[in-house]
Amino acid sequence: MTVNLAAAASFLAAHGRLLDRRRFELLFGGGDGDAEAVLSAVAAYRNADGGYGWGLEPDLRAPESQPGGALHAFEVFEDIAPKTTPLARELCDWLESVSLPGGGLPFAFPVADRAGSAPFWTDADPTKFSLQSTAFVASTALRVAAHDKAVAEHPWLTAAVSTCLEAIARVEEQPHAIELSFAIRFLDAAHATRPEADELLGHLGKFLPPDGILHVAGGGEDEVLRPLDFSPIPGPSRKVLDPAAIAAELERLESQQLEDGGWTVDFASFSPAASLEWRGYATVRAISVLRANS
Repeated sequence: MTVNLAAAASFLAAHGRLLDRRRFELLFGGGDGDAEAVLSAVAAYRNADGGYGWGLEPDLRAPESQPGGALHAFEVFEDIAPKTTPLARELCDWLESVSLPGGGLPFAFPVADRAGSAPFWTDADPTKFSLQSTAFVASTALRVAAHDKAVAEHPWLTAAVSTCLEAIARVEEQPHAIELSFAIRFLDAAHATRPEADELLGHLGKFLPPDGILHVAGGGEDEVLRPLDFSPIPGPSRKVLDPAAIAAELERLESQQLEDGGWTVDFASFSPAASLEWRGYATVRAISVLRANS
């Protein structure tokens, strides 16, 4: 990996939210990062019910606790491994309290103020199961569970994993690209504990083109998901992707560091704050993916 870490740090200092600066410090600070500082930063997005809102998902600015907030909170709890935090178990408690029968989640819950939030979040049906949301929360929770017994043994996670596996087995038509990416990443995370995940990976692999590039329906004309969106880190999900495509994407990702030190995204943001926050998030993610594959 030959990215310019100093330039990335400077970019985050000028443009990034405190959470992403603290995550970068923890992950790439040469041992000087502080897990408690990262936890303090993510706690600012926490609600009294144990869930997370307040724009932790950048395109959902509303304060209410949401599945999207849970995803990003679990990402932080994964970052601090092997350390654990009771916040992870409390987040599972919240998820259990708001889940649909069987542990599944809707795409999003209602919000009182739609300002700065993407319509696909604010217009979601809170009574309808979403494989996409359930998979993106459960997959990250499974990676936390690898080092946190309280999460691994939580009844919400057990139920959500089973619900996702059953829903994936029922997929018969081409899924939306984003739903497919999170379902594949979920199976990657579930592979170690659920034997059926391997066969289901093969099942979903049939919906990926040879180059691993899929257009995002409803997004911009040039908005696509690429191989590293389906399999960002080495693992079982690589079986459904061409190794040459992964290698090419890693070179491409590394080359996309801009002169200001950061990375950018290829999708539209729904507020001025989100447009900056996504760049900080994308910068931490890009370097994390490159390091995991180096």
